[in-house]
Amino acid sequence: MLKIYNTLGRELETFKSIKDKYVSIYRCGPTVYWTQHIGNMRGMVMSDLIERTLKYEGYKVKFVQNYTDVGHLTSDEDEGEDKMEKGAKREGLSPKEIADKYIAQFENDVAKLNVLEPDYKPRATEYVKQMIEMVQELLDKGFAYERPNAIYFDISKFPKYNELNGQRLDMNREGEGHGDVTDENKKNPQDFALWFFRTDVHKNALQYWPSPFKSSEVENGEGFPGWHIECSAMARDLLGNPIDIHIGGIEHIAVHHTNEIAQSEAANGEKFANYWLHHEHLDVDGKKMSKSLGNIYSLDNILESNYSPMHLRYFFLQAHYRSKQNFTFEALDGAKKAYERLINFVKTWAEDSDKQKSNDFKINKGFKEKFTEAIEDDFNIPNALAIVWELTKSDLQSDDKLGTLLDFDKVLGLGLEHALSQPKEKEIPLEAQMLIEERNIARLSKDFKKADEIRDQLKSRFGVDVVDKR
Repeated sequence: MLKIYNTLGRELETFKSIKDKYVSIYRCGPTVYWTQHIGNMRGMVMSDLIERTLKYEGYKVKFVQNYTDVGHLTSDEDEGEDKMEKGAKREGLSPKEIADKYIAQFENDVAKLNVLEPDYKPRATEYVKQMIEMVQELLDKGFAYERPNAIYFDISKFPKYNELNGQRLDMNREGEGHGDVTDENKKNPQDFALWFFRTDVHKNALQYWPSPFKSSEVENGEGFPGWHIECSAMARDLLGNPIDIHIGGIEHIAVHHTNEIAQSEAANGEKFANYWLHHEHLDVDGKKMSKSLGNIYSLDNILESNYSPMHLRYFFLQAHYRSKQNFTFEALDGAKKAYERLINFVKTWAEDSDKQKSNDFKINKGFKEKFTEAIEDDFNIPNALAIVWELTKSDLQSDDKLGTLLDFDKVLGLGLEHALSQPKEKEIPLEAQMLIEERNIARLSKDFKKADEIRDQLKSRFGVDVVDKR
């Protein structure tokens, strides 16, 4: 029986889907103005493990992950420049060109990490009509109010505003943890923008749309949606109400997800999401990633350091999604060695087997029960990995080990099945290793004739092919 830690109630709950064996999931996707770092990639892998677990448990999953390509200001609240316009100015491109560039880069990265493709990948700019409709509903119901610079949500009209973040409203005031910025247009410091008019600091906004909203500062209600309303509108349009699971990083709890709940439930008149799952941050060398420390790595940075995407994915699997994880290259080395050992196990077991297809292998019931128990405990993948290594040391037949491991990989997503068609790596004899080193010295000395002779010798005597990388 699957149990999930629900941030909304701050306790482990038995999962019960709205519809039998069907799960709707919404995940807050990236703001596509910049390259996503490995901390973002960890979040994608954690969500992927959750989706894979649900499918392994027999659920049909409808998964929506959005792209924010307008309205996300640099403060994550109502202050600062639109991140998309910041990216556009940085590179001399239009906001759409920036979005296209970084969406393509992001999708290439997550594909390398073997993250399942979402069923829907809406861009915020494609759903402005639905956002305007939701804002209008909130105005009509008295949950929002118009000001010359923006349409705001009135949090005083929503008593459960801090249910998710657990904060006291009387403590969450200007100068008491909410920041020092005063917006004289707001009734309450915590009120948040649903729609920004194209005026004041946003008078030169590059992306804007007409709206039915009234402002003394602009014609035709021209402006753009706030960041929070985007997810509420896209989730409602694609998944309906309510949804089963909403996923995101813990940084979204205090503001973004709190605001999503308020506006969605005020507009819809019913619960927004039954389960809220939040994954922790990835540190680097024990410190928060930051440009000033120079410790932000992209997937390309990792690949350039002689690691594969699966080495990084295996590293991510070693920590629970609700636990903070610390990235170091030493830890990644350990993950690389463990992953390569698994690959060699698969190759060895395949060579020992007379079966040719993965679906011919048997799955051991006892180990499957242990594995299932681990993943049903709030998606405890580290414990599931421990079961994997227990399996490798067991006295089961190679066929059974292979079949069971490949079954587990439906959740782990390490692509182990691909190793079935690859030959097992042969151990290079010591004499051959010495010749390789001698050849490296010859090449460094630009004695290419000798290097070629040693290469031929390695091929003829040991069957070792040497390929020089330029």
